[in-house]
Amino acid sequence: MKRYIIVCCCLFALVGAFAYAYLFNGFYLPFPQEENDPVEVVARQEEKTLLLGTDAGFEPFEIRGVDMGSGIPGHFATDYAIDKETYLRWFGQIKAMGANTIRVYTLLGSDFYEAFYEYNENNPDPLYLLHGVWIDDYAQNSHMDAFNDDYLGKFLDDARTVVDVIHGERFVELGRVSGTGFYTKDISPWVIGYILGVEWEAPTVAYTDMMQGDKASFSGDYLSTTDTATPFEAMLAQAGNEVFRYETDRYNCQRLLAFCNWPTTDPFSYPEAIEAFFSKYSSIDVEHIKATDRVVSGMFASYHVYPYYPDYLRHLPEYYSLEDPQGNVNTYYTYLKTLVDHHSLPVVIAEFGVPSGRGMAQFDANTHRNQGCMDETAQGRAIAQSWQNIKDAGCAGAIIFTWQDEWFKRTWNTMANVDLMKTPYWSDYQTNEQYFGLLSFDPGEERCVSYVDGDDEEWTPDDVVATTDDIELSMKYDEKFIYLMARGDTVDEDTRLLLPIDTTPLSGSTSSASPQARFQLPADFLIDLNGCEESRVLVQQRYEVLRATSLNAIAGEDPYVEVPAKDSDRFVPINMLLQALEDYAPLENAINNPSTEPGERNYRYQTYETGKLTYGNANPSAPDYNSLADFCYGDGFVEIKLPWQLLNFSNPSEMQIHADYYENYGVENQTIDHLSIGVGTPGSTIEMFEAPLSGWGMNVTYHERLKPSYYLVQQMWAEGVDPEDIWNVEAQDQGVVADDSRVGPSQPQSTVAEGDE
Repeated sequence: MKRYIIVCCCLFALVGAFAYAYLFNGFYLPFPQEENDPVEVVARQEEKTLLLGTDAGFEPFEIRGVDMGSGIPGHFATDYAIDKETYLRWFGQIKAMGANTIRVYTLLGSDFYEAFYEYNENNPDPLYLLHGVWIDDYAQNSHMDAFNDDYLGKFLDDARTVVDVIHGERFVELGRVSGTGFYTKDISPWVIGYILGVEWEAPTVAYTDMMQGDKASFSGDYLSTTDTATPFEAMLAQAGNEVFRYETDRYNCQRLLAFCNWPTTDPFSYPEAIEAFFSKYSSIDVEHIKATDRVVSGMFASYHVYPYYPDYLRHLPEYYSLEDPQGNVNTYYTYLKTLVDHHSLPVVIAEFGVPSGRGMAQFDANTHRNQGCMDETAQGRAIAQSWQNIKDAGCAGAIIFTWQDEWFKRTWNTMANVDLMKTPYWSDYQTNEQYFGLLSFDPGEERCVSYVDGDDEEWTPDDVVATTDDIELSMKYDEKFIYLMARGDTVDEDTRLLLPIDTTPLSGSTSSASPQARFQLPADFLIDLNGCEESRVLVQQRYEVLRATSLNAIAGEDPYVEVPAKDSDRFVPINMLLQALEDYAPLENAINNPSTEPGERNYRYQTYETGKLTYGNANPSAPDYNSLADFCYGDGFVEIKLPWQLLNFSNPSEMQIHADYYENYGVENQTIDHLSIGVGTPGSTIEMFEAPLSGWGMNVTYHERLKPSYYLVQQMWAEGVDPEDIWNVEAQDQGVVADDSRVGPSQPQSTVAEGDE
């Protein structure tokens, strides 16, 4: 009996060890290769065309996709907090938009794969998936080159894990950045390919090529490099070869394969001045990686290309006057065409789009498809024009970045101004990176607390914070805006009003030189309502964050040498830094005259006035909805909405604002429990009143809303409307216009999220 028990225990242990090795570590026995059992493929490449397997055989397939991140309000992306029901709802909306493909960047939580399986199972018109393999920021920006085991070793392990997951045969324990769980749903019939890697950091590529010069070649059973390959390209070939080998050996399947790329590491050479200015000193060319006869599926070239960044061709005489097929000077189209002409593979633009945020970081000099400061309808038109450029250039498809807005995101020109550990808990309309989505997360469980639309139905006596002889002032706020409403017999667009705001006790002025006024308390900001075209928010000179953080980039001066007085009566425009030069002549001179001394390249960066207020109707249900509208007049009142960061809030969820820059040499935080605000006219002394503030912590509320851009893409993809009829505003003015009657909000999906740190 004892021997029997011992044998049983050994068998159980052996089975347990095998199961653990199989499901947690990817252990397997190679699939027996037989001539009558060919490798299965869902999609394959034929020269520069992608083909999808159907009941009738392989047919040409154009990727019409949308990227999908893992963030929702109240959570960082790495919380993987999106549930199965949400994914199922989103899949239906994406399909109704006319998309056929979703792209994800990394291993998500198991709810995604279960929802994807449930949506596609027995569905004659499924969604397809391009799955990424992520490399985290630490590996990309640390001491290691790409052959380091913590880089390449983890890259290969993660790739094998993704392969197992899509086949439903992997359990994933807690990792650093990836999803975890039991992955038991086989979604492989709808996975058309892999995109390996991320937007490669140029220093890592250059460092690898320099440190690993003897590893510039790779020869595998599935991929090999050419004689002109670099060490980094050889590393990619090794990673791609392993994906082909592993999936073929274990599952007798292959999928299309691509390596992520973007302009910063594109395969082209530029004049030295451009390479220096744009840090374009590394190149990756997938043409240096060739598939062997054992690759049945094929490869494609994948690029992230946006119309505004980085516009290398704008500065090259042979390109900056070229026109697209519609007759417009368009370096975005020209760049795409250059990519397609360079490659022997199909080219897929795996990211393109523009954000609808209020803040802006860059602009498209040709067609004004900017990185920010575009309303949600203009966002849709820009996507339509970009899609037309992508099609005209001969690409095999493209993927819109992105499906949902992402509150946790950061942008280079605002990230110094906010607490980066608290970004998921408020919606920062000044940070453009948060608003690339076709789906918006608006504050409130079912609706926002206020809509700036000239209708005062949401304002109650409880909202009143100040009453003067002539005007009553009300205030409320949510996770995105502070809302103000001034009511009085004299309140109209012909009456200039001044609204001083005191936030910090550390600075501020009791007077303003221009516009001229005095205040009861030291004000830090001054809202100047001066008609529909010339209204703006001004900041007291000492409290201007751009001066403190970016004066050197703008004017070449140290902001801490001559410091503004704490009680300066100068109120200045609120500007934002752009990744664009004030004067391109030094750069162009350096391009045309390579011997120009570096000291003569006196680059100064542009700014734009982000404190300028836009007049319009900001209610999504209104026919004349303008998502960028900041204020609107009604009958005897005016409504205003101000994004938190515009008033130097770094974390409104805990009511933290900037302290004195010149005592802290940069941005440090302080907590407040109220602000003081008043309203009056120029030349008067304005009384100020206390308005209490209370943070909401990690308990955020939001509801979903499909943007007008969603419905414009739907017209283009699902209904077959010509893209030019959507984006060409001049044609619309002449009567050639798509049906915009359905450009409006969806039924809200109400949600309350409690964030996790």
